[in-house]
Amino acid sequence: MSHALLWALAALWGAAAGATLPRAAYRFTVPAGEHWRDRCPRGHALRGWLGPARCAECARADTHLPERPNAAEASHAAGALPAAESPSAAEALHAAEPPDAAEPSHAAEALPAAEAVSASDVASASEASPAAEASAEPPHVAPAPPTVTPRTTPSAPSTSTPRTTPALPTPTPPQPPSAPLLSLATALACAALAVTTGARPELAVWLLLVPAGVLLAVIDFRVQRLPDPLTLPLAAAALALLGLAALLPGHAGHWLTALYGALALGAGYFVLFLINPAGMGFGDVKLAVGMGAVLGWYGWATVLLGTFAGFLLGALYGGALVVVRRAGRKTAIAFGPFLIAGAFLGLLAGAYAA
Repeated sequence: MSHALLWALAALWGAAAGATLPRAAYRFTVPAGEHWRDRCPRGHALRGWLGPARCAECARADTHLPERPNAAEASHAAGALPAAESPSAAEALHAAEPPDAAEPSHAAEALPAAEAVSASDVASASEASPAAEASAEPPHVAPAPPTVTPRTTPSAPSTSTPRTTPALPTPTPPQPPSAPLLSLATALACAALAVTTGARPELAVWLLLVPAGVLLAVIDFRVQRLPDPLTLPLAAAALALLGLAALLPGHAGHWLTALYGALALGAGYFVLFLINPAGMGFGDVKLAVGMGAVLGWYGWATVLLGTFAGFLLGALYGGALVVVRRAGRKTAIAFGPFLIAGAFLGLLAGAYAA
């Protein structure tokens, strides 16, 4: 088998295995003390551990969801009546208003001031010159245009006080991890291990363990928890599979060193847990047993390299959070992803050197 074909097959396996992880990652992603999730984000029953995070009912509902008209089509249908045929709001309000009681006096107010002559003025004019009054024609005064005062209808004050109902906070359903990202991460990890390990028997062991490592890293990063149903079987599976690989020709590791590495790394993390329980969880101790078995397959130098790489990556991440002021010096961070990443880097170096 050519190297390129081996790398392609490893990447395809990683992509397929990563695509089955979202449901397990969603169900295991709960804080400590809570039961594993048995409902999808929409509340339907969720069974099984492999596959997409959403259930079959959600998939069918999304497939048969009717199309809704967009806002442009709705506004176009509402605006089909031309503007000239639709009465304006002001005209509709004016037509609906009741007649005002002051309208009869409106005509009297419209008379021009020049035509309103008092009775005393007429009497005095007739006494002063009766002949002139008889001969003279009354002066013609052009009527001024009527002054129309716009009416304003005061709005009646509202007597009812609007009731405001406080909005209750609705719990946001947890978002499942991205299936494409999980598939891509698993595919890249498997391809990298295929490049460095080659066609040796232990490559099958690495390809089987990578999906579990990716799943544990995602869970711990999201809720800072390493589930026992994953960490303990991972350590047992690593030792058992490496024992089978040691029986096949062409392997490049030692099973006894893998066993000793598991015990040594697990004991070292247990001591750190006893010294600082707040900084090192017991889930990290259980995970260290499996990572020690994987690293110990290629010798003690690989164990030291992988352990150092994990602490270095964790320190760099914590320092970056402190610099950007998203965490303090005593803020607890999930160490599981960095323990797995350090073991992965050490495994790449050990496989390449072997």
